[in-house]
Amino acid sequence: MTQTTTEKWEEFMEGIWQQNPIFVMVLGMCPALAVTVSATNAISMGIATTFVLVCSCLLVSLMRHIVPREVRIATYIVIIATFVTAVDYLIQAISLALYDALGAFIQLIVVNCVILGRAEAHAAKHPPLSAMINAAGMGAGFTIALLSLGVVREILGAGSLFGIGLFGASFQPWVIMLLPPGGFFVLGSWLLFFAWRARRQAAKPVEARHHA
Repeated sequence: MTQTTTEKWEEFMEGIWQQNPIFVMVLGMCPALAVTVSATNAISMGIATTFVLVCSCLLVSLMRHIVPREVRIATYIVIIATFVTAVDYLIQAISLALYDALGAFIQLIVVNCVILGRAEAHAAKHPPLSAMINAAGMGAGFTIALLSLGVVREILGAGSLFGIGLFGASFQPWVIMLLPPGGFFVLGSWLLFFAWRARRQAAKPVEARHHA
């Protein structure tokens, strides 16, 4: 594996783990709490957001030398809104039930801080390939985070996963997991895990110096 390929891989993985949009940067909280009552909703929103993120960052990168700095934010929003509209119609065509389940949060992808932040902080300053890799990593991290919430909430709240029953008729669902307090509880648990991991990673160099 060449150094260039290694750097690209690290740039992609950064959004999944070190800079996860939800669990590390704590961005995009509205869909994280609102649509993750099931794994299907979670992964659908994640894929939709990733599509908009990658396409928007690609176009922003391609136009980075011709968009005046004074109107860059407005331009980014128009670009993002265009791809969100395409996703909105696509989901309607695929499944009306899924469209109703995701509700207004499809349109709210336009104001997702993850997308606008990547466009401004990375895509506007890097070539198209690098912008797409970074966006794909952030999108994958966002999708994994949503799925992590959705899986826990659906299993505990409905006793199923992707609509398939797991525990039989005798299972007593934790209804609170399908309500907003359940979303906060699961999100808080994941954030606690990532904070613990970050502290542990930070402590490793100190322990290594003590043992040296």
